[in-house]
Amino acid sequence: MPIAILKERAVARIAGADAAHFLDNLLTSRTPAPGAARYAALLAPQGKIVADMIVLATEGGFRLDIPRAVAADLLKRLQLYRLRAKVEIGLLDDLAVAVAWGGASPLVDTLAYDDPRLPALGRRFLLPAAEAAQIAMVPEAEWQAHRIALGVPEGGQDFLYGDAFPHEADMDQLGGIDFDKGCYVGQEIVSRVQHRGTARTRIIPLALCGPPPAEGTPITAGGKSIGRVGSGVEGRALALVRLDRLEDARAAGHVVEADGAALVPERPSWARFAVPGTEGAA
Repeated sequence: MPIAILKERAVARIAGADAAHFLDNLLTSRTPAPGAARYAALLAPQGKIVADMIVLATEGGFRLDIPRAVAADLLKRLQLYRLRAKVEIGLLDDLAVAVAWGGASPLVDTLAYDDPRLPALGRRFLLPAAEAAQIAMVPEAEWQAHRIALGVPEGGQDFLYGDAFPHEADMDQLGGIDFDKGCYVGQEIVSRVQHRGTARTRIIPLALCGPPPAEGTPITAGGKSIGRVGSGVEGRALALVRLDRLEDARAAGHVVEADGAALVPERPSWARFAVPGTEGAA
C-alpha cells in the first residue's frame, strides 16, 4: 500500500496534569480518549482558524499533528493561554508524520491513528525522523492527489490560516467541531453560523479538462468573482466558493471559469450541504 511522509507536517507535545482540561478549553473538539484521535482547530477570538490539527491522546499526554507553516505561531499562542495551568508545551523535532492508505497498515512500533476526518484518508503515523528517511515512500504528491480526489481541504492551500472560518473549511462536515461541548475560543461565532445556517462559503471540488489553474486564481461567472482556486491535480481542483453566487450564476446560465478553464461543481460524498448544479448527486 502507498506510504508517504508529509514533510509539511510537524508534531507538538502537550503534557502535564492539566493538559486535557487546557486543550478542551481552547479547541473546537473535545480532547480524545487515550489511544484515540480527533480533528480540531484553535481559533482566534473572531472565530477564524489559527491552525487546524489532529489531536492524538497518548500515555504521555497529547501529540498534535499540525501544519509546519503555523507551528511556531500556534505554540506561541498556546503558551499565552497557559497562564498557571500545569502544562508542558513543545515541538518534537525528532518526529515525522507519515500516512498510509488503500490497504492494511504496514508500519509497526509507532504511534498510529486513523485519520479522524474521513476513513478513506487512511492511517497516520508518528515515527522518528531518522527512521522515516530509511523507509521506501511514494512521493507526497500521490497522497495529495488522493486527498483532492476525496474533496478534503488542506490548510494553507485550500483555505488560508487567519482568514477562514471553520464552516468555510468544511470542518463541521469532517468532525472538526463539537457543537455540544462547553466554551472554547471563538465558539460564539461558530455556533451562530451553525444555528443560523449562514455558511454561504464552502470548499468544494470542481471538475475541469486539463491541469488546474494555479492556487489563488480567481473563479468568475458572468464577470463576477465567486471564489478562488485551491489545490488541484489533472482534471480536478478544490476551491473556496460562494455557493449563493454559484447558484445565481447557474440560474443565469453563466459558465464558471478560472484562467479560461471551465469548471463544473461537484459535491463530495461526505458533504451534508447542497452544491448548486449537483442536485441528486452523491
